[in-house]
Amino acid sequence: MAVVIALTCLAAISDFSNGSVAIAQNPHWQSSNGKRADAYRSTGTPYRLALRPDKDVSEQDDLLGGGDLSGDDLLGGNDLVGGDDLLGRNDLLSGGDLLDQGFGGDDPLSQFSAAVPEPIKQAPSAPDPHEKLWTENCYPSAESCRACHPGHYDEWRSSGHAYAAVSPMFNRFEQAMTELTQGTVGSFCVRCHSPVQTQLKIPRHASILDAPPVVREGVTCIACHRVREHYWRGSNGDRRIEPGDIHAPVGGATGGHGLATALSQSEKLKLKPAAGQTGPGQDIHGSSYFFEPLKNSDICVSCHQVAVHPGIFLEVVHGQYRNGPAAAKGISCADCHMGAVPGKPAGYECGTIAELSGKPYGEPKKRSYHGFWGPGYSIAHPGIFPLNHKAKDYSPREWLEFDYEAGWGTEEFERNVPPGMHFPAPWDNTDDRRDGRKVIDENLAKAHEKRSNAVMTMEAGLKVKGPHFITKPRAGQGMTISYRVENSSEGHNLPTGSLGAQPQLWLNVALIDPTGKRVWESGYLDRNADLADMHSVEVAKHRIPRDKDLFNLQTKFLINNVRGTDREAALPLNFSLDQLVFLRPGAVPVSVLNHPPLIRMEAHSIAPLDHRNPKFHIPASAMQRRGTYRLSVRMRNRTEPMYFMRQIGCTPDMIRRMNENMLDLCTSSHTFMVK
Repeated sequence: MAVVIALTCLAAISDFSNGSVAIAQNPHWQSSNGKRADAYRSTGTPYRLALRPDKDVSEQDDLLGGGDLSGDDLLGGNDLVGGDDLLGRNDLLSGGDLLDQGFGGDDPLSQFSAAVPEPIKQAPSAPDPHEKLWTENCYPSAESCRACHPGHYDEWRSSGHAYAAVSPMFNRFEQAMTELTQGTVGSFCVRCHSPVQTQLKIPRHASILDAPPVVREGVTCIACHRVREHYWRGSNGDRRIEPGDIHAPVGGATGGHGLATALSQSEKLKLKPAAGQTGPGQDIHGSSYFFEPLKNSDICVSCHQVAVHPGIFLEVVHGQYRNGPAAAKGISCADCHMGAVPGKPAGYECGTIAELSGKPYGEPKKRSYHGFWGPGYSIAHPGIFPLNHKAKDYSPREWLEFDYEAGWGTEEFERNVPPGMHFPAPWDNTDDRRDGRKVIDENLAKAHEKRSNAVMTMEAGLKVKGPHFITKPRAGQGMTISYRVENSSEGHNLPTGSLGAQPQLWLNVALIDPTGKRVWESGYLDRNADLADMHSVEVAKHRIPRDKDLFNLQTKFLINNVRGTDREAALPLNFSLDQLVFLRPGAVPVSVLNHPPLIRMEAHSIAPLDHRNPKFHIPASAMQRRGTYRLSVRMRNRTEPMYFMRQIGCTPDMIRRMNENMLDLCTSSHTFMVK
């Protein structure tokens, strides 16, 4: 029998079970009725592990917008277990809340920004002087840096660093961990995701929506450029930002010669390097200092090599890098993640670093990319993220009221608004809706650019070769094939990053018969958008078969609790016989064992310059016809598994957006003849 293979680099999305949106169903070759099950419109009650009793729905604090988030969400209100803040009025200290004494009454943000009245403001408010007093003079916002570095700001505003604090997934995860551990997780998560919030000591029950802008900026400019101490792995994200206004010194990876030259001509260039200077001119920092960790990437380690309290390394990427080929060659993190080419140490762009009075200043030099090439994508409301200085005319809560998916502000929508249609303020007039739409469209384009960059970064280190026919394809007989999945990167494992969030990267393979029908598939999803493995409720209830050939590089927790063999768990918590799920320090140093008793991590990732050869067994029932068959393959990537999102109380909108933006990588199709 002759086997003819033709390679085409086509995005054969139609070959797979669910297109680009992860709403899955029984594989066609085993479907009883041929109908697809819609993950979000099923007639039955969707499976969900409830962390607490259902409450009335409130839309006020959902970073996604819409009315799908419970009123006790972490983003606002009394969000700790039972409605009683661990530091609140029913605490063991009695005599009032310690937070009340230090932060002025019931509003935990009263000294940082304007108190949010009830009901929510219905119109844009003027800048509050208290916010500027408590934040800008100590912790300047990236907005201030944008005046001299607009290019860097535009790159950064859609990055994972800028997304760190406003990520709906982060906020839900941190909330769930706080509840499950009775608050003993402390500031472990926040100190990396929002270091200014930690340093300002803003209590965690305060809403991120009402926080000062610099807090919502997550890993903002000063989080790296206002650090003076060399932190190493032991800090677990805890590092100090030097307080100071925009004129205070900043750290850099060079000697600051360009700044010194500009300051020597401050009058000519109309620069204001010191506070109190009046008249026209541009505020600028008065000096700079060389900070070596910015040059050799040691600045990255404190948040990208992190061990949680029980003694588990959740962030392992720096350890992988330090022991990999790239580090041995002297290639830094920035060479791949801030260079000219996504994910490749191929040099840097050359350009001016600053703009003065709207014009480029200085000699062109090495220019680092501040969008930080990497995977990941936003599921937040586009009025909230990407960050945009044009969006500040409206508050975050007002942006969440903007229904961009309904087309508000578009020409077609505004021409056809029916009489009497109600809009919440400030979107109750067409001019504001049109202005809002301009910001939304700009942010959607920026988010799309970030997602495209994520695809390029992943494909820079990922190669899928094949198929390789282990058995010859014959009509009426089963067939075994394999692919070669390579990590061509020298930097670190594939995938890597936050193992606590358990990012998924799996191979999706589909076989199309001569009639164009999909007759076999691996890497398919169930009606809840879960992979068909042991975490699938549909598999557990025998509604769909388990995907026996599934090739998934996701790292998972393994637990055995008090007795029994290891088994996978989405979110392990150590506990004692009295069932108090407090997080306790590990008894064995993490550098020795990397896991406490009864909990460990099962790594499936591929080491640098290594590969795997997954095999797939296609049944004879799928090979009944003679003619031309097609094998379509793609790697799929999403930052969270669906069962995990449901367990921590994510909303349907969050799950939908996580799947709509899923990355399809290394997509190709191969045809062969069966005689």
